[in-house]
Amino acid sequence: MDPSEQIEQVRRFNRTVTERVGVLHEHYLGRDRPIGEARLLWEIGEDGQDVRRLRERLGLDSGYVSRLLRSLEGDGLVTVEPQPEDRRVRTVRLTEAGRAERAVLDGRSDELAGALLEPLNQAQRARLVAAMAEVDRLLTAATVTLDTVAPDSPDAQHCLLAYFTELQESFDTGFDPARSLLPDASELRPPRGLFLVARVDGQPIGCAGLKLPPGAPAEIKRMWVAPQARSLGLGRRFLTELEARAAQHGRDVLRLDTNKALGAAIGLYHSFGFQEVPAFNDEPYAHHWFEKRITTSSTA
Repeated sequence: MDPSEQIEQVRRFNRTVTERVGVLHEHYLGRDRPIGEARLLWEIGEDGQDVRRLRERLGLDSGYVSRLLRSLEGDGLVTVEPQPEDRRVRTVRLTEAGRAERAVLDGRSDELAGALLEPLNQAQRARLVAAMAEVDRLLTAATVTLDTVAPDSPDAQHCLLAYFTELQESFDTGFDPARSLLPDASELRPPRGLFLVARVDGQPIGCAGLKLPPGAPAEIKRMWVAPQARSLGLGRRFLTELEARAAQHGRDVLRLDTNKALGAAIGLYHSFGFQEVPAFNDEPYAHHWFEKRITTSSTA
């Protein structure tokens, strides 16, 4: 299927879904509000939500979210209040009426889902549900962003802490970053390197660093993907991006080392074209060393 056919298929799918789930109706699920307001009621949750976080989660313009919240507030379904420690940050919470309305929406949403499945036989239902799960996974993968950040930024530190905790639990010897050859990730900043964070809906779900030592091969360090995001192809995407960045900096060799406990990572490196080589450093936690020849796209 060529690109134009793919685009047409996506558009056809979008038209079918919006029609079947009732997005086009002003009174979504038979209630007195459009889908935008209903979706906010679901996203706010039992404990409330930071308004800024809501905007990031749904990818909506701040003005539009403000209008939706004013409407819900006017109907007595939510309250919006500034946080005492920082009045610029607002928190939205459901009222009792808001919880009751969300419960009605939950029930009617279940009925709609059942109505979509009811005309199908058992095999067709299984195929549709499996296809929906695959579409959900791929659409989530398509929304992941990779951003260059400072390695001491909050999102970078969140990822590194989760990564170190996982290594501590996985390695026979435990893991102490202070004993590694990269005790401080602050080295992974220009001009000696760079650090990437992957986010979905504004939340960090992975990281990867690139060392760029003068006159030496580029080296991948501190690559980690959150367990819940490991079906999104993010490890391969990190490798692709880091290889391109290394080439842009004039490097023609890309290296990495890893521990024997990380079997999935070792399989990924092999599949991505890395070859095992003799040890090129004395990293105490490494059992395997890899190298890949890459095409230089510019001079450093």
